[in-house]
Order: sequence, then C-alpha cells, then structure tokens
Amino acid sequence: MRYVLGVDIGGTNLVVGAVTEDGTRVLGLRSEPTGAVHGADHVIDRIVTMAEATMAETRRGDPEADISGVGIGSPGPLDRTAGIVLLTPNLGWVNMPVRDRIAERLAMPASLDNDANCAMAGEWWVGAAQGARHAVTFTLGTGIGGGIVVDGKLLHGASDVAAEIGHITIETNGRRCGCGNDGCLEAYASGPAIARRTIEALEAGAESSIQSAVRGDLAAISAQTVYEAAAAGDPLALEVVQDTAKYLGVGVANLINILNPEVVVICGGVTQAGERLFTPLRREVNRRAFRPAVQACRIVPGALPGTAGVVGAAKVFLDAHA
Repeated sequence: MRYVLGVDIGGTNLVVGAVTEDGTRVLGLRSEPTGAVHGADHVIDRIVTMAEATMAETRRGDPEADISGVGIGSPGPLDRTAGIVLLTPNLGWVNMPVRDRIAERLAMPASLDNDANCAMAGEWWVGAAQGARHAVTFTLGTGIGGGIVVDGKLLHGASDVAAEIGHITIETNGRRCGCGNDGCLEAYASGPAIARRTIEALEAGAESSIQSAVRGDLAAISAQTVYEAAAAGDPLALEVVQDTAKYLGVGVANLINILNPEVVVICGGVTQAGERLFTPLRREVNRRAFRPAVQACRIVPGALPGTAGVVGAAKVFLDAHA
C-alpha cells in the first residue's frame, strides 16, 4: 500500500505519522516536544529521527509499504513554491528552507504548506468538513491558525498568506501579539493567552482551585490546566473559557460574514471544554453575524484530534504529486 509521511510542526509539539493514500489510517504516529529554543537544526534533527522511526514501524506492520514522500505543515507565513518558512514568531525561524532540508535528509520528495492549511485539508478530506465546498478551520494551540476552502479549493492568496485568522484584530488597542500587532485574536484565545489571562486574574486576587492544582506555581498554569478546572466547575476557569468563547465568536462571525461557509471547524485543545465553549461561542456568532449566513453554517469541533495536521500534510503532498 502507498503511504505518505505527514509532519505537523507546532510551536509546542512535533507530530509525525504515515498516512494511507485514502487518508483513513495513520500508522506509527509520534508526538514530541518541538524544542524550538534549541534552534532550527535541533528541530530538523528531531523531525528526521521521528520520521525514520515512523517509517520503520510502518514497514514492520506492512512489509510492502511504499512510502512515497513527506508532506510538511509549518507555521507561516511561508513560500510554498520555494519551500521556505519566511517568518514564524512561535519558532523564531526566518527564511528557513525547511522543505528541502527534510527532503534531503530523508532522500524523498517533499511538499510544504501552512500547518493550519494542512489541518483544513485533513478535516476537509476525511474529517468534520468532508464534502463541503465552502469551509473554514480555526486551529488553536500555541498560536491560532486558519484554513479556508472556497468553492472546493484551498485558499492560499496572492503570496501564500491567506487565512492568518489568528491575526484578525478584535481589539484596536488590545494585548500585544507575538506578531508585533496589538489586539490580535491570538493574543486572547491561543493556549498561552488563555493561561496568561488566568494568571492575571489570580494575581489580581481571584479565588480558584487552580492555585492548589499547580501548588502555587502560577507559571505552571497552561490552557490544559484551565480546561480541567472548568470541567470540574471552577468559577474562574469557567469565566476564562466563556470569555475565550466570546473572543472566538467575534473571529468566527467575521469569517462567516465574509465567506458564508457551510461549516466552521474548531480544532485544538480548547475543544476539550465542550459545550462550555461551543454554547457561548455560537451565541456570540448569532449576535454578530448575518442570520442567513449563520443559518447556513455549522460550527463544530474537529473530527481528527491530534492528527488533522498530519493527515492534511499528506493530502497536500498527494495533490502536488498526483
């Protein structure tokens, strides 16, 4: 059977898996910390090691496996044609030729696309947006990315910078974002932003079980800590999740009014909050977006948790090497 390696490069984790050519199975899946603070060479070495282990495991399970290439999803902006990541604040890369470096090390052809575009491709191929001709994906993690399908085609824009949804301005004089702008959605609703808003509330005197959960070490608070506390009914965590839903609702409403999609898919750890997130998010969208557009659109969690970027990166490769 034919397989394609999918590589999902995130600010926090790297995920690698071998995807069957129909997208229905992922073999040899691995996830490890990115370790971006150690430099680009370290990250490339780690990706190659993970890819080699994935290929070995895949071939043990299927001795006739044909692994034909590697699809790479990376935060951007980037130049797909040249295979270069132009700039990514969460990794500290500038003009990084990631596609060719990985292709050379693995001795196989490779493709490169934005990591959120890959998540969109995965959800559109075999996930929550399957069958839609107009769709949007929000990916929430260390940053916030986006992917857009218009009339059955993944939207890249004039210079591969389309769908930078995390950098929609939702507050003109708001929080400083890692991109250098003020008031970006990412500065309010990404994983680190959720943790940061929680820490600020605790430092201002808010009562919460979160303090005991991290044994008083506020620096140990993560978005995951907040989701778990919200699930247990902690009032502060519930407030943070609800506020996050409102911020996301503003971003989703903007995209619904502009693109009139059939489905908006929300991917990432924030979906663990379940209806505590989606109910106020949909309420905010209903309040802000045009009714006919809202009525035509489903807002749903991703169907490929942990693998959307890997599956989509493989799909991008397959489309480029059909």
